[in-house]
Amino acid sequence: MADARTAPSHPSDTPGSPLPRSSAIADPAPLGLAAFALTTFVLSVINTDMVPASQTGAVLGLALAYGGIGQFAAGLWEFAKGNTFGATAFCSFGAFWISYWWLVERDLGSLGADAYKGVGLYLLAWGIFTAYMTVAASRVSLAVFVVFVLLTLTFIVLAIGEFAESTGWHKFGGWIGLVTAVAAWYASFAGVTNFTFKRTVLPTAPR
Repeated sequence: MADARTAPSHPSDTPGSPLPRSSAIADPAPLGLAAFALTTFVLSVINTDMVPASQTGAVLGLALAYGGIGQFAAGLWEFAKGNTFGATAFCSFGAFWISYWWLVERDLGSLGADAYKGVGLYLLAWGIFTAYMTVAASRVSLAVFVVFVLLTLTFIVLAIGEFAESTGWHKFGGWIGLVTAVAAWYASFAGVTNFTFKRTVLPTAPR
C-alpha cells in the first residue's frame, strides 16, 4: 500500500508498481496483503458454512501468527518506509487478527447470553475504521480501493448478522469476505510479480 502523500519525485510503492522507490528495505505491502488475504479466506470459508463452525479453531493459529504478527510486522516496515497509509492499515489489521484470536480463544465463552451484542459491536467498530480508511485507499490504487470497499461491506454485513442473530446475514458476510480475500491476494500477487519481472505484469491502476 502506498502513502497518498508520497513525494512525486519518487515512483509509487503501490502494489503492482514496476519501479518501487529506492529503500533500504523491500516493499512490505505484498506480505501484509497476503497475510490478510489468507487468514480472511480461511475464516470466510467457515463463515459461509462450507466448513462447519466447529472448525473455527483451524483459523486461530493463522490469526495469531500470519494475519496478526506477520501483518503487524509489515506495518512496522511501512513506518520505516515513511508510508503512513500502509503502516496504519497493516498494523491495525494485524492487531485485529490478534484481538480476534484472543476473543475466540479466551473471551468468547465468558461473554454469556449477550455475546452476540459484544461481537456485533466489535465488528461494527472495525467496519467504521475500514470505511474511513477506504477514503484514503481511493488515492492509493484501484486494487487496494476495491479491497477496502469489500472489507467494509464484510464487517458491516457480519455485524448485522450478529445483532440480528441471523445465520443468513452471517453466511452472506462470509461470501463477501471470500471476494475480499481474492481481491487482496490479487494485489499481493501483483506486487510480488511486477517487482520480480521489473515491469507491470498485473495492473493495479495506481492513482
